[in-house]
Amino acid sequence: MARKPKLWTKDFIMVSISNFLLFISFYMLMVTLAVYSIENFHASQSEAGLASSIFVLGAVIVRPIAGKVIDTVGKKKLLLIGLSLFLIMMLLYFPINNLGLLFLIRFLHGFSFGISTTATGAIAADIIPMARRGEGMGYFSTSMNLAMAIGPFLGLFISQQFDGSMIFITTTIFAVIAVLSALFLHVPQIEQRNENIQVEKRFRITDYFEKSTLPIALFVMICGFVYSSILTFLTAYAEEINLVNAASFFFVMYAVFLLLSRPFTGKMFDIKGENKVMYPSILMFGIGLVILSQVNSGLVLLIAGAIIGVGFGTLQSSAQTIAVNEAERHRVGLATSTFFVFFDLGVGVGPFLLGFILPLTGFRGIYLGMAMLVFFSMLVYYIVHGKKASNRQEQNNSMAS
Repeated sequence: MARKPKLWTKDFIMVSISNFLLFISFYMLMVTLAVYSIENFHASQSEAGLASSIFVLGAVIVRPIAGKVIDTVGKKKLLLIGLSLFLIMMLLYFPINNLGLLFLIRFLHGFSFGISTTATGAIAADIIPMARRGEGMGYFSTSMNLAMAIGPFLGLFISQQFDGSMIFITTTIFAVIAVLSALFLHVPQIEQRNENIQVEKRFRITDYFEKSTLPIALFVMICGFVYSSILTFLTAYAEEINLVNAASFFFVMYAVFLLLSRPFTGKMFDIKGENKVMYPSILMFGIGLVILSQVNSGLVLLIAGAIIGVGFGTLQSSAQTIAVNEAERHRVGLATSTFFVFFDLGVGVGPFLLGFILPLTGFRGIYLGMAMLVFFSMLVYYIVHGKKASNRQEQNNSMAS
């Protein structure tokens, strides 16, 4: 029996650490910047919301550009440029003395985040052995999922226990460690095809978006839109039903159960194919949202967190693996940026649109409606990728027999 190629290499660990530190800084600042801007610059609620969300706008705008230039500049070099800019932006939070400057720094900070996370995703895809890509991308995505659980908790704890500058000191230290981790990375060189070497002056949309990623990216945008309802409204929902204490552990349950499931789901993706993982994950995400819409105790809220963690967490990492697998190897960077542009768009547009629906439906109605949208997304997945994956699996099985 052939020995499995090694997954947990020094380079895989380093790129995962850098990715984790980028995302934990993002989530720590996301949950604290609104209150910080109100307390320090007397911002209105809408201005405070913009101070948080303008970061995502910067990331969305730069991702297609980063995806286009990543192979020309070099993946490691682009990562170091992005991380260095990320660190510089962290240092610029300290002297800010007005709201307009905060908006500018947040936008540029999002810019650096978009560059860096496009690079980390592409580097991870290159480092992970092809035979273990489902498993490897699953573990790599866990660095983002853990940050999603720990970041808000840590950010709120620091803001409650220390003065406003401590949050910036902590995230600056994280940025320094991320830069140091990236310095020790070795990124394999991917041969460029001849047509990529020739410089084209005319504008082509395929220079900025990977065509093979668009179908699965459309599905992920829907899922990101749904997930934004949890990120945005969970705290307010918990206050309405008097479960604030339990809600603080919602993402902890999310992360713990996702971690427990990761060794099985990643291997299943590689051995059985993506459909064997995607359909159950979509189903679990929808069931978790139905439970969330009917919560009446802390225990039920935590159960919903655990089911959503396994469902959405597995779905997102598996969809990213599909995006990478569908692209030619020299366009993996572009596939990564395209994937996250659509995911970020879903997460970014969600709170704005759902804010109009919330007064009509209430929180329970929102989450029940989002569950219905997830069940509908199963059909979307079948159309954009699932049917093709099933046909491909049948062909492989017939060839093997």
